[in-house]
Order: sequence, then C-alpha cells, then structure tokens
Amino acid sequence: MSFFGKNIRKIRSVKTLSQQSFAELFDLKRGTLGAYEEGRSEPKIETLIKIANYFSIPIDDLLTRELTVNELLKFKGDLTEQLEAINKERFTTIPCITEKNSADYINYFDKNSFIADMVHVEVPIDIKTPLRAYIITNLEMSSQDQGLFPKDWVIGEFVALENYKKLKNGTLVLILAMNQLILRRLYIVHDQLTLRADHKSIDEITVAVSDVKELWSISAVFNRRVTEISSGIEEKLLMLEQEFAKLRGRL
Repeated sequence: MSFFGKNIRKIRSVKTLSQQSFAELFDLKRGTLGAYEEGRSEPKIETLIKIANYFSIPIDDLLTRELTVNELLKFKGDLTEQLEAINKERFTTIPCITEKNSADYINYFDKNSFIADMVHVEVPIDIKTPLRAYIITNLEMSSQDQGLFPKDWVIGEFVALENYKKLKNGTLVLILAMNQLILRRLYIVHDQLTLRADHKSIDEITVAVSDVKELWSISAVFNRRVTEISSGIEEKLLMLEQEFAKLRGRL
C-alpha cells in the first residue's frame, strides 16, 4: 500500500496549506488531490516527481513509509526556522462548522480530507476525544436575554451512538440527523431522542437513534458578547440610598 496520500496530507498540515493551495502548486484539481489523500487514486509519475522535488523528499520515502512531522520540518528552511517550528507552543486545533460550510459538512462529514480542509479554531484545552466547534446562527437556544445568540460558538465532544444513553437528560448536544445540524437539549425516551430548544416558541424535534449520523455533547460555550462583571456592591449601595431617602421622607 502506498503512503503517498497520508504523506501529502501531513505535508499540507505542517506547511499550513489548504487543499486548494496545494493543488494549485502542482496544477492539480482539488478533487484529484482529495482522491490522492483518501487513497482512491495514485499520482502520475510526473506529479510525484514534482512534489518530491518541491519539498526535497526522496520519492521512495514519499511512497513507501509514513513520514514524521519532525522529518517534514527539516525539509527546506534553515535551522532557526526548524527550531521555532518545533518549540512553538500549540493549542488544540478543532474543525469548526460555520454558516458557510455547514451544508457541505452535512454531505461530507465522514470524509477525512474535507474535515482536514475545514476552517479550524485553536483553543487552550486538553481533551483527548474528537472535537467539533459550531458557530450559532439562530435564536433557538436563547431565552429572553439569556442563552446562546448568533455568533456565539460551542465546542462538542464526540459521543459514540452506542453510548448515547449515558448522557443526562437536558444535556446540550449538537446532532447531525435528517440532513440538518440541530443544537438542542437532549431528552431520551426509549430509542427516540427529543430535542428541545430553550426558546419557548420553538417546537421540539423527535429523532430516532437510527437516524442520527453524529452526536456531540457540548462541553464549552464561548459568548461573543462581553457580559458585565459586577461585585453587587453598587446595587447594595443604591438600595441603601433608597432606604435612607424613604426614612428622610418620614421625618
């Protein structure tokens, strides 16, 4: 089996190149590059030579073994650049579902090449399970001036479908089912999932477990709005002033 697809995907990651940018370097179509990365197709010898020469990688290594990140960091660039790349602090990188890519995500959520090419966010968290970030686009999880609003975003931890019963009722989840992404609170009734919005005017949705393609339990919420932080002292002083005013009025 050729390691070409895995290696070029790793090269893109190390060099921070999108599929489109990488493909343009070698006069390829993005779809052709995706086929290489998924192992559905092998490159022509001319293309292989171009890529190997460009990154100064022996053709034999590119094809016959999986290259390490450290090896790739040594290709091109001086020692200072290599040390900076090795020593640079890195946060957890998470694929992010946005309003622009959500339709494609519904169709290609199970394609590694698509996930690798999504916009990513970096967050200072240390969670070992697969993660997804999701940007809110509606008011379904808002209640008056509380809850989640458009441009807020959440991070979900992957839940295997066979483990869905371990989730507590009321858990905030992101579910891919019925060709849509649904962010709601989860309530389990036998083999049915009831998904309820916090907004009172939104009807609940019932989904059969068999129709669920992905399930993510929300573990972090990031609000776009800056909430006012108050110690409560100002409110207490105002209340005292009002009480003193009432007493003075009685004298």
